[in-house]
Amino acid sequence: MHTANGRVIETILGEAQQFVRIACSRELLPAPGQYLLASEASNLPLPIPLFHTDSNAESFLSALPESRAWLPGQELFLRGPLGKGFELPQSARRVALIAYDETPIRLRGLIRPALKQGAAVVVVSDFSVGALPDEVEVQPPSALEEVLSWADYVALDVTRENLPECRERLGKMKQASAWKEAQVFIRLPVTCGGMADCGVCAVPVKSGWKLGCKDGPVLAWGEF
Repeated sequence: MHTANGRVIETILGEAQQFVRIACSRELLPAPGQYLLASEASNLPLPIPLFHTDSNAESFLSALPESRAWLPGQELFLRGPLGKGFELPQSARRVALIAYDETPIRLRGLIRPALKQGAAVVVVSDFSVGALPDEVEVQPPSALEEVLSWADYVALDVTRENLPECRERLGKMKQASAWKEAQVFIRLPVTCGGMADCGVCAVPVKSGWKLGCKDGPVLAWGEF
């Protein structure tokens, strides 16, 4: 984990979400599924989690919470990268990105590396997906079972509250057992960044409990 200053270099207004591109050192760049904690000053008690959406060698893109209105030039105090992100298998050739109850913005960081290794990518979402590479196919949730039967790697995005419903729905699909590998990004509060062990971000798994702030927010689907 590292701490350093970063700077907002671009703001992008999507259809229903504002994004910021933040320049920072390479050591701070989060991988897909990981996050940074950002404060407008180093002594603020409640930093803002910024989750990876896309990145290059010098900056990363993140959705900006509605409670903030950062502009280009805004200086930030950053801590991270934090948490465990996605691990896209090098062998994956059919990648399904499933946004269960919101937009797929937290899954978008997997698109570029998947295409780079020659994989086909399908996004399943009932929400706006924004501009995507031409190679990426978009399907509605009604096609979920068909997509699952096709995929050899599945990445999901779901809130902690909707996780039981998601598990039940996917568990009823005959093709769920055909997945070779699957991971799930669980949306929950991670304000402490793994320093408090307060349990606010606790998630029940087969073996007991996991803390989303440091054991996640990405967990193996098989843990549930």
